[in-house]
Amino acid sequence: MASTRPSRIDLGLLALRVGVGATLFSHGAQKLFGWYGGKGLDATATAMDHMGFRPGKASALAAGLGETAGALIALGAATPMVSGAAAGTMIGAAEVHRPGGFFATAGGYEYPAVLGMAAGALAITGPGALSVDALLGNRLNRGWQATVALTAACAAGSYVVSRRRAAIAADAAAAEASTG
Repeated sequence: MASTRPSRIDLGLLALRVGVGATLFSHGAQKLFGWYGGKGLDATATAMDHMGFRPGKASALAAGLGETAGALIALGAATPMVSGAAAGTMIGAAEVHRPGGFFATAGGYEYPAVLGMAAGALAITGPGALSVDALLGNRLNRGWQATVALTAACAAGSYVVSRRRAAIAADAAAAEASTG
């Protein structure tokens, strides 16, 4: 007789999805809506521009959407795609904190790296049996989708980082030129 109880793996994936998804969603809601003590889209756009993400408004919107996808991660819906998008978003976030080294206590990239790696792992493993994807017959949870999503996330993240570095270098050169 087969057991109808969820497996330990399914329970673990559910806990991971809810924890990572809720955390990402909260950060995205701060950026987009000003919820949870956030500043909202316009202030986030200004901050993104100052950090070298140009254009600021489009960057803020992309980061906010990549993080609010955490709601779908928590539900286990379209898991490979939304987890891949979240992982890609965390590449940019980790880049901002890179000068602080690894540890978050020194302003480092530890926190976005862990969120990004957890999202990437969920893209690879899938959401488990306790998910919207499972209820829908895993139509939006195929192995090839994880491959495509994570490849696109790495490519997009690399592109965003290189554009940011170029913008920072151009800003530094302009500042140096103006001071003579």
